[in-house]
Amino acid sequence: MMPLRLCLVVESGTDVRLVEGLVESFDLTILARKVEGGVEVSHPPAISVPSVVGSASRLEFAMLVWRHLRQYRQRIDFVLVQGYGLAALAANLASRFTGTPTAMLVCSPTVAYYRCRKAYPGVGKPFRRRELWALHALARMNGLIGRQYIVLSQHLADVVRGHGTRKPVDIVPIYGVDTRVFLPSKIPKGLIRAQLELPTSGSLILCSSRVAPEKDTETLLAAVQRLLDDGRDLWLLHRSGGYRTFLQHAEQFGIAERVIATDAVHPHRQLPRDYQAGDLYVQASREEGLGFSALEALACGVPVIAASVGGLKETIVDGQTGWTYPVGDWRTLARRIEEALDELAEAARRAAAGRGLVCEKYDSRMAFRQLSKVIGLSQMLEPSRECVGAS
Repeated sequence: MMPLRLCLVVESGTDVRLVEGLVESFDLTILARKVEGGVEVSHPPAISVPSVVGSASRLEFAMLVWRHLRQYRQRIDFVLVQGYGLAALAANLASRFTGTPTAMLVCSPTVAYYRCRKAYPGVGKPFRRRELWALHALARMNGLIGRQYIVLSQHLADVVRGHGTRKPVDIVPIYGVDTRVFLPSKIPKGLIRAQLELPTSGSLILCSSRVAPEKDTETLLAAVQRLLDDGRDLWLLHRSGGYRTFLQHAEQFGIAERVIATDAVHPHRQLPRDYQAGDLYVQASREEGLGFSALEALACGVPVIAASVGGLKETIVDGQTGWTYPVGDWRTLARRIEEALDELAEAARRAAAGRGLVCEKYDSRMAFRQLSKVIGLSQMLEPSRECVGAS
C-alpha cells in the first residue's frame, strides 16, 4: 500500500523532529511561510522533503495555500495545517471546495501567548489590540468551518473548544520524545560536562525556552540571583535562538558571569547530552501548551521544576514527577530549586517517575502511531519496541 500523501502547512516555523517523524510514515510535502531572519524548519531534516516556501506576508501566504491546495488536490490525501490562523483558514476553505481531509495541528494557545505581550511588554513584538481581535476572529472562523483539530494536550483541547467548535478534537502529543535518544546516562555528570566544556564544579541548572513574553525569563533569573547571593554555587545553561537577549537580561540581574548561553543545538545530536550534564531543569512559563523540554529532561532522568500553568500541569505534578511553583513567584521558585538540589534521593525518585510518565504517554513512536490512527493509517505502521525504563 502506498503511503498517504500528506501536506504539512507551516505558518510560523516548525521543529525538525515533527518533520522527520512525519517522513517515516507519510509521503510528505511542506508548504511553508518564509521566516524573515530565521528558518522554516528548525534544523535541516535528515531526509530531503519537497517544500514550497511562500511569502513572509501572512495574507500572501494564505492566498498561496488556497491556490496550492486547490491546484494540487489530486496529489494530496490529507492536509495538516499549523495553528488556527490565516493559513489554517485558507486550508479549511480549500478543504470545503476540494473535499481533502484537513486538520489543524495546535501546539500552543496563540491568543493567550499574544495577551502576554500586553501584560509583559519589552520582549519581542509590541501588543496591538487589532491584532488580538483578529486572532480571536480567526479562532472563531476556523472553529466554525474547520473539520478537525489535533492538539498536544488536554489544556489545548479545552482552548480550541473555547473557540466554539463542535468538531472532533484529538489529543496527540506529536512529536513526542524519542526515549531511545533522551535517556539517563551511565557516564558521570562531571565527565559529560568536561566533554562539553561546561563547568565541572557547582550545580548546573538548564533552561531552553525561547525568550518571549509567554516565557518567564525574569522569574528564573531573579530566583537564581537570590540563590547566588545566598552563597549557592550555581551555573545556568541556556540554549535558545534568543540567547543574546537572555544574556542581556542576566546582565541586568548582575549574574551574567554565571550564565552560559548559546544558540539552540541540534535536538538529537547534542541536546540530550546537555540534559544529562545538568542537575536540574527549570521550565519558567506564563502560558504553555504542553512543554516538551520538561518531558525531554525527565526522559534523561533530570529533575524538573515548572510553573503551574497550562499543559505543564498535566505532566509536572508536585510531589510526583517534579516540583511546581505559582507563575511569577521567584521566591517560591528559589525554594524549590534548593529543595531539588539538596534532597537528592527525592529528586531522583520524582525524575524516575517522570521518565515513566514520558515512556507511557509521550514516547515519539507512540505519538506518531496515534497520529496515523487519527487519520486512518494505523494499519500501515509496523509494531516497534516501546521505550525501556517505563515504570
